[in-house]
Amino acid sequence: MSTETLPPKERSGTPLFTSGDWTLKDLEAIHDAVTEVGVGELGLELYRNRIEVISSEQMLDAYASLGLPHMYRHWSFGKHFAHQEMLYRKGQTSLALEMIVNSNPSVCYLMEENNATAQTTVLAHAAMGHNHFFRNNQTFQEWTDADTILDYAEFVRNYVARCEDEYGQKAVERTLDAAHALQEQGIDRLSPAHRRTVEEEHQRVLERRRYQRETELELWRVVAHHEPPTGPGDTDDEALQRSLTLPEENLLLFLEKQAPNLKPWQRELLRIVRTLSTYFEPQRQTKMMNEGCACWCHFTIMSRLREQGRLTDGAMLEFMHLHSSVVAQPPFDHRGFSGINPYALGFAICQDIERICNEPDEEDREWFPDFAGNGAPLATLKRAWSDFRDESFVRQFLSPRVIRDFRLFRLDDDPGAEYLTVGAIHDERGYRRVRSALAAQYDPGESRPLIEVTDADLRGSRELRIRHTVRRGRTLDALEARRTLRHLGFLWGYPVVLDEVDETSGKTVATHREDPA
Repeated sequence: MSTETLPPKERSGTPLFTSGDWTLKDLEAIHDAVTEVGVGELGLELYRNRIEVISSEQMLDAYASLGLPHMYRHWSFGKHFAHQEMLYRKGQTSLALEMIVNSNPSVCYLMEENNATAQTTVLAHAAMGHNHFFRNNQTFQEWTDADTILDYAEFVRNYVARCEDEYGQKAVERTLDAAHALQEQGIDRLSPAHRRTVEEEHQRVLERRRYQRETELELWRVVAHHEPPTGPGDTDDEALQRSLTLPEENLLLFLEKQAPNLKPWQRELLRIVRTLSTYFEPQRQTKMMNEGCACWCHFTIMSRLREQGRLTDGAMLEFMHLHSSVVAQPPFDHRGFSGINPYALGFAICQDIERICNEPDEEDREWFPDFAGNGAPLATLKRAWSDFRDESFVRQFLSPRVIRDFRLFRLDDDPGAEYLTVGAIHDERGYRRVRSALAAQYDPGESRPLIEVTDADLRGSRELRIRHTVRRGRTLDALEARRTLRHLGFLWGYPVVLDEVDETSGKTVATHREDPA
């Protein structure tokens, strides 16, 4: 660890605990000690923490409700709860030691079954690391409002309950089922702050039409000396189509604003699902970075507590076992392999940044001239945690050393070729190709299908037309496409046609149609 901010080692402190048992008073002392290092020495900037100790049953419930303390009722949450509980009871999965909500104050759940070492680790991981990340990362700042999410979640729960009382549970569930099926297409690619509202877009269209007419009037006066056109009826249809702001990639937003037959309470349900999907989107885009930040913080804070003599040797050994389990990366041929472990890669890159800042070699100076050897790992890490998301974080900070440590290489899978091809290995050109390929895996624009509303006949057949842009020959699963169209047709109320169009040739490769009864 650099001496950028931490004082010299000292081991004069009294251990925070000497056994695995703990009381609420012990927990308070642990929290104070962790905060002393996290805020006092590392300078982490946090929302106020609200610590809640819960049982394993309540943790399963928090899993099912996506971590929010208040959530509306829906059968899918119960199904998720039952599935997770079955796996947990059979010992086929373990529960996370903690869960934290991106809110102000930040709600941090601790399992009461954790021993004192685990509680200390969790507080350093979640209450310090995740909390700092939530508060400072640009993606979270642009997409979420931590000050209002808890109140909004409570409003949502009460609103859905009132809808069930007034319109029936079956009708509410049917609308929510359809909204949930489309929630991946209810998120803007750009930050919501950059999107015009429908009213703003409509006003923009009106302003442009006014400007065009004034320009035409002037031309008629100066050039032709003819009577200018006066009736607006000839362009009403065009104005109506323009007000739809097509193409529109946010299907839930389009349906919420334009679906002909939806009741006001149904539009509000669509808005709720869309809002919650947007709230969780930064967590998807920063999963690896967020966990890397939290792991780096808990590792640094626990090490510092040990240096201060506030953790016993036994507690430190127990922590190292816990930590190594969290950041383990199984090899590709291991039965436990399920892709790249975000905890492992995120922690490795953060540690690598720290090394490059303090002890760079020639390779590091060539790849990272901006911060290699600057002696300021904390400032460099905080800038990375603040300004990037997973895709850009990999492009900016993944070093050849980490590529070698993780044995990363690029495999090209061309459907038209007979064999798989190794497209990049560990050489100068290969490092850049591997980094670019890995970054693309974290790019939400690459990993999600590009589906847009392209046309809607609002005065005739009312047919809705959707386009899926087929990239690299990847078409939609036909069965899943039909199931999703069924939900889309229910919300739109009229025929819906989905065209799959090849990105390169522009040819339609498949068409799916749904005609609601």
